[in-house]
Amino acid sequence: MRYLRFFTILLAFVFASGLVGTAQSPRERPRQGVRTVTLPITIFTKQELRDDQAAEFVQADKLTVREAKDEQEILSIRSVSNTPLALAVLVQDDLTGNFNLQLRDLANFIRRLPRGTRVMVGYIRGGSLQTRQRFTDDLERAARSLRIVSGVGGGGNGPYGGVAEALKRFDALPAGRRAILVVSDGVDTSSSSLPGSSSQSVDFDRAVNRAQRTGVVVHTIYTPTELTENRNSRLTLGGQGGLQQLSDETGGRAFFQGSMAPISFMPFFRDLDLLLSRQFALTYLSTHMKKGYYKVAVTSSNPDVKIEHPKGYYHR
Repeated sequence: MRYLRFFTILLAFVFASGLVGTAQSPRERPRQGVRTVTLPITIFTKQELRDDQAAEFVQADKLTVREAKDEQEILSIRSVSNTPLALAVLVQDDLTGNFNLQLRDLANFIRRLPRGTRVMVGYIRGGSLQTRQRFTDDLERAARSLRIVSGVGGGGNGPYGGVAEALKRFDALPAGRRAILVVSDGVDTSSSSLPGSSSQSVDFDRAVNRAQRTGVVVHTIYTPTELTENRNSRLTLGGQGGLQQLSDETGGRAFFQGSMAPISFMPFFRDLDLLLSRQFALTYLSTHMKKGYYKVAVTSSNPDVKIEHPKGYYHR
């Protein structure tokens, strides 16, 4: 069968056992002309986010995977919530001083991460990454490495070059869950005739490609720089669109509070806590053997279930 059927899942049991379910035994057939693909996905209900409270049960029902619009055979889906998380926290250095008001909550978010989590902290300036703390499982040390932003313009290169550079740092880590949290205004004017358009940015494309190839989920938080604070709605919308696209393409979540600096990051962190606890590894058989980019769609027959996942990947 080319789908996986879920029954009601007790999440406490799921996370303790590390296994959500397995595909029903597929019909025996030659495995020639197919290859396995594993994607990080997040499963939750829309009601959970509305109520700001995790549910005890999730009825995921029938899951379907389509690659390049062709339905594929699911092999397994495993909970990876008990697998150590590697999280890179990246902050654009020329954000306005409003960001500094969020430092304590960001530090506490890092401190509350599950034991065994590895955290890296870096600041992005002029499109380049400046590492404040290499990956460490000392969460207190990582939290203390945060600093106030300079607020000085960094050349308008945006965050994407720094994100692409940070993705290389995951290569030395053992297999497991991988994520990035980017705090930025998302604007990249370095290589586009349209100010703020990330879709024409080489750095943006490189960041998305590397994240999809290495299975790193990118979450983003919009907060302005001097360039975007109450000045240019076109730049603001372009930057937010870039952050939204970066998260969508990699299976993450983009957080905004309109076009203004967020009053508080705490609602974002509550959602992130839920998303990080509902991560799964979905493995399926792909029938596409040619090299190239393949779009992927994972859906549930339950309309209240929301599934976030990378929108595609490159097969090389």
